[in-house]
Amino acid sequence: MIPKLSYALSFPNPADASPEGIVAYGGDLSPSRVMMAYRAGIFPWYSAGDPILWWSPNPRLILDLTDFKLHRSLRKKISQFEIRFDTAFSQVIRECAKAPRGNQKGSWIVPEMIEAYEVLHALGHAHSVEAYQNDVLVGGLYGVSVGKVFCGESMFAKVSDASKVAFSILVEKLKKWEYTFIDCQIPTQHLKSLGAREVSRKYFLKRLSVDLCDNLSLNEWNL
Repeated sequence: MIPKLSYALSFPNPADASPEGIVAYGGDLSPSRVMMAYRAGIFPWYSAGDPILWWSPNPRLILDLTDFKLHRSLRKKISQFEIRFDTAFSQVIRECAKAPRGNQKGSWIVPEMIEAYEVLHALGHAHSVEAYQNDVLVGGLYGVSVGKVFCGESMFAKVSDASKVAFSILVEKLKKWEYTFIDCQIPTQHLKSLGAREVSRKYFLKRLSVDLCDNLSLNEWNL
């Protein structure tokens, strides 16, 4: 049986997640609870009308920054965009919510999630990377920073390769800031083509516990 969260700020052991990767349901999206979840290798993901679901999937997709593959075709596109950090977080997360996802109906980035991550952004935990052309936002991504790990949440592109270029610039900045890896959460072929790999939940939680020991300065993001 999947545990239901109480008002207390605690989570079950993610190692005891269901076969699908669900750790618990219920609770709230307060900053304290959400950041506690990320530090435990757990993230919220649910659809409108459903209870909040907390996940720790097995396998997990991660990208070690040293494994990132900047393909020649993408390298040629970099000069076509201006990349900025944390200048349009609210716009980015809303564009991600509207972006089509294949056969997926609707978006898991429901209004309550948007509000929660906007608060995390105001507190310096959630960040956005934006791709502009002629001062118009055409792509980007957002995620949460925990220790030396960046937890990627979602991306969008209105122009071909806009989000990929934003991602490539993010990787270079994270290397400079001495981050170690990006938590990509759910395996996708696109991210695998960029160097991401599947690891076991046990391996992921061990890596995360090590990289949480170094809380990097949040001021690095003030570019």
